[in-house]
Order: sequence, then C-alpha cells, then structure tokens
Amino acid sequence: MEKIVIIGASGHAKVIIETVELNKKYQIHGLIDSYKPKGAKLLGYEVLGTEILIRNLTEKGIKKGIIAIGDNWCRYTMCTKIKQIAPDFEFVTLIHPTAIISKSARIGKGTVILVSVKVNAHATIGDGCILNTNSSFGHDCILENFSSLAPGVTVGGNVTLVFVRQCH
Repeated sequence: MEKIVIIGASGHAKVIIETVELNKKYQIHGLIDSYKPKGAKLLGYEVLGTEILIRNLTEKGIKKGIIAIGDNWCRYTMCTKIKQIAPDFEFVTLIHPTAIISKSARIGKGTVILVSVKVNAHATIGDGCILNTNSSFGHDCILENFSSLAPGVTVGGNVTLVFVRQCH
C-alpha cells in the first residue's frame, strides 16, 4: 500500500483515518498538524510535525495525502500553503465503501465522501470538497472546489453550491 499523510489531527481526521483504513488502498504514515505537538497521537497515529515537514516527506517518497480539516476556508488555505511548500504533493480522493456514487458523477482531487453518502447522475464535485455522513447530492448538481455538505443534507437536482472565499 502506498503511504500517505493526513493533514489535520482533530475530529474530522478521525473519520478520515477510519475511511482510509476501511478502503485498504493507502497506509497512513502519520499526521501533520499546525497546532498539535509533535508526538501527539490520534487513533494510534503520530503527529509528525507541521505542514513545513511535507517538503521533507516528498523527498523521502511520501508524496500524497488528504486534508482532514472540516472548515472550507481553512482547508483551502492549507491546500494553497502545501502547494507552495511542495508543488508535487498530490491530494488523494477518499470514498467510504458505503457511499453510492453514480458512474456518471465526476469527483475532484482531495475530496472526501463519507459514510452512506449518495451522489446521483451527472453530479460534479470539485477539488477539496467534503460530502459528510448520510448526505445526498442530486442529479446535475455542482459542488465547487472546497465546498461541503453537512451530515444529512439533501440537495435536489440542478443545484450549484459555491465556495465563498472569506477571511477570518
């Protein structure tokens, strides 16, 4: 299995870790977090350091990961920062095995689709999105980059959801 890092080590990281483990496609090398101390653990995985470490990891062959930050703006800014630190770093897409995805749906890089999500015909999901537990995304809908659906949200057909850039 290919090694990845998970960027973020709080609540959302827990569901990301479990989704990675269930898929058995990637092996988690460790966690990257700007606020947790190096050596702290989450579900048995160690915080390796901050995002600055990603450049060193790519030089060692660990060139992929997923951002496990629930806030859209923070996820976007972290992605931008990582691309500046390590331009060759690749964001993987994670789909929980219980999700039902239409064969005509398009899903961007670094997107996370969690437990029992349904994505219908011709839906388009951008990069860095989150479709949270038990959400449903209707036919011909568009979820723009770094947007998200909260748990249980149902979106009918032909709806576009945009990412609003904001400063905190």
